[in-house]
Amino acid sequence: MALFLSSAAISGPFLTPAAAQSYSFSSVQVEGNQAIESATIVAYAGIGRGETVSAARLNDAYQAIVNSGLFESVELVPQGGTLLIRVVEYPMINIVNFEGNRRLDDEELAEIAKSKGRLVYSPSQAEEDAANIADAYRQRGRIAATVEPRIIRRDGNRVDLVFEITEGRVAEIERLAFVGNRAFSDRRLRQVLETKQAGLLRQIIRSDTFVAERLELDKQLLRDFYLARGYADVQVLDATSDVARERDAFFVTITIREGQQFRIGDVSTVSEIEGLEAAEFAAVQRIRPGEVWSPALIDNNIARMENLALRKGLNFVRVDPRITRDERGGVLDVEFAIVRGERIFVERIDIEGNTTTLDQVVRRQFRTAEGDPLNAREIRQSAERIRALGFFSDAQVNAEPGSTPDQVVVNVDVEEQPTGSLTFGASYGVASGIGFNISLSEQNFLGRGQAVGLSLTSGTDASEGSFTFREPAFLGRDVALKFGISYRESDNENSATFDTRVGRISPALEFPVGELSRLEIRYTYQDSKITGLPATASDILQLEQAQGAVTTSSVGYTYSYDSRISGLNPRGGVLLRFGQDFAGLGGDSEYVMTNVLALAETRIRQEEVTLRAIFEGGMINSLGGTNSRITERFFGNGKIRGFEPGGIGPRELSADNEALGGNMFAVARFEADFPLGLPEEYGITGGLFLDVGSVWSLDNINGGVGGGVAVDDSLNLRSSVGFSVFWTTPVGPLRLNFSTPLVKEDYDLEQNFDLTVSTTF
Repeated sequence: MALFLSSAAISGPFLTPAAAQSYSFSSVQVEGNQAIESATIVAYAGIGRGETVSAARLNDAYQAIVNSGLFESVELVPQGGTLLIRVVEYPMINIVNFEGNRRLDDEELAEIAKSKGRLVYSPSQAEEDAANIADAYRQRGRIAATVEPRIIRRDGNRVDLVFEITEGRVAEIERLAFVGNRAFSDRRLRQVLETKQAGLLRQIIRSDTFVAERLELDKQLLRDFYLARGYADVQVLDATSDVARERDAFFVTITIREGQQFRIGDVSTVSEIEGLEAAEFAAVQRIRPGEVWSPALIDNNIARMENLALRKGLNFVRVDPRITRDERGGVLDVEFAIVRGERIFVERIDIEGNTTTLDQVVRRQFRTAEGDPLNAREIRQSAERIRALGFFSDAQVNAEPGSTPDQVVVNVDVEEQPTGSLTFGASYGVASGIGFNISLSEQNFLGRGQAVGLSLTSGTDASEGSFTFREPAFLGRDVALKFGISYRESDNENSATFDTRVGRISPALEFPVGELSRLEIRYTYQDSKITGLPATASDILQLEQAQGAVTTSSVGYTYSYDSRISGLNPRGGVLLRFGQDFAGLGGDSEYVMTNVLALAETRIRQEEVTLRAIFEGGMINSLGGTNSRITERFFGNGKIRGFEPGGIGPRELSADNEALGGNMFAVARFEADFPLGLPEEYGITGGLFLDVGSVWSLDNINGGVGGGVAVDDSLNLRSSVGFSVFWTTPVGPLRLNFSTPLVKEDYDLEQNFDLTVSTTF
């Protein structure tokens, strides 16, 4: 039997009927094959020479050859002692093309399609590829997309496979509604979900497209939201979606059964382990009657008690929460029972799916090591820490039986996602004008979990470049090593008449000192210079310019406490920061710089209104007979709205009203953020604010030229009120402030409107 390499046309398969009798073939002959070996086809048939076969057996042979997927038609013809197998082969694919695609490029589609050039064409595979491509469009909200596979015949038994794509319009979520919610409004619940209602920026925002799989995540997010607020019996019953007649929009309805809100009732601790006193464990609890019940509140207190047991060298101690419900009173009585747990050890921790991220990055999220006693709660918390890294689109952590009954294997299955970004952008500020920037960042550098960032900014008045590096587990400990270097040049800085140049290098270490608090220790080296002062400029600034380049070498620390990260009070929390820098370890400057910030916020009226109070202050104490410089002093820029950058603070009134900055500043800001009644999907909310504060105090008010210089560095309070508009856009949360100063000095510079990118503390 000879082999010839060529191609054939496509037609449907058929089988010649065979009589209901037995056959015995002394030979098998194959016809029509050009690319497939005859021996391969005979092997698919499975009929040996001299073997007695029935008509049913011949039919099985026919099905086996057809199911190989290599032939478009097969015919088995008994000819006396010879079995003739006639086949028509599928052609080879010359090239795979995509037509009509705009939203997905050819490279993305080629990864989805399994049909490839130089492979045998299979109609079933082409249909499967078409379905997978249509599903990819469905994931992007284009449920009306259609994909049709077509072939174009070429010479030499080859075909071009073309997928003709009609993308259709995006199927947006036109309405996202809730049924059964009484405690929280639709507007508030929409903020919880990953799915978003189509809004003003529907052509840019992808989260308003309908993805059925996302609804399951949304149901879990809603359930977690209610549980964190004391609704222990909440049920998210259903999430239904109805498609519009035009198939370009969805109407999603989520049904909720809230139940009642529970608070903590009586709290007690008992020990069921002989010789172990419960009082010592009760002392580490941070739970009080009257608090809103939440799973996080219970888990955090259990973790404190179990950690105490570990510190005392007590293994296999478990704390069980026993809840007694009082439906009428709306309280849950909690009894923490200290019991003996099962003697189970962690045999090993297996990690799979991390093609880029090193094992050690995932492994260090576990507080449990191989060989340690199993703590199920710690395994769950480790899983949350892995997900919080942001390196993986999915992370599953499960425990399975080990090699012996008293051991388990912890399996970690992750799915990588991109962690780097290259950003080109533009910015605008009323005072600073138009600026352009480019930034490159990688949050998982070389798979080591390190963060690296490079940024270049060029604006109307300033240019700046910076490089940052962060190692989150220095020497394998919960210590972050940080390093930053920056260089900035400005002309007309703060609308002034001089130029500045500032270069800075700052390594730092940051580590936890409590559950909610951290401490940063840093060193900073800075080189600064003032140039370009006109002859009519301030005598004080002339003196500082005459000093030339000034270097500063300092060490410092910052202590921070943030209760907002615990999740125990989802309606708000407090943030405290206190830091000091001590300059004088070499260099030209000697001072102690102190900064303090205190923030408290809470949500009211179904959590739709946020009230916030912020207190900030700073002070420079110059030492060794040195004076502070303008590159070190405070200006209060952005601290008190209604004034230009450099618009308040000490001034030499006889020198073009030049802002000098101050050694001290203090500000109190009171804010309220609330909805404006606009459709929630527009992402536009409002706010009111009241700012009170001042910048004051200089070391030198004579300019070093004998006195008589008119400088006002007094503590003169300023205040302003205003209205803010917040707009959530793809480029960031924009904030528009409209403000009016209430108390000011005659020489202050007002600014009644400014546009900024809203930031969080």
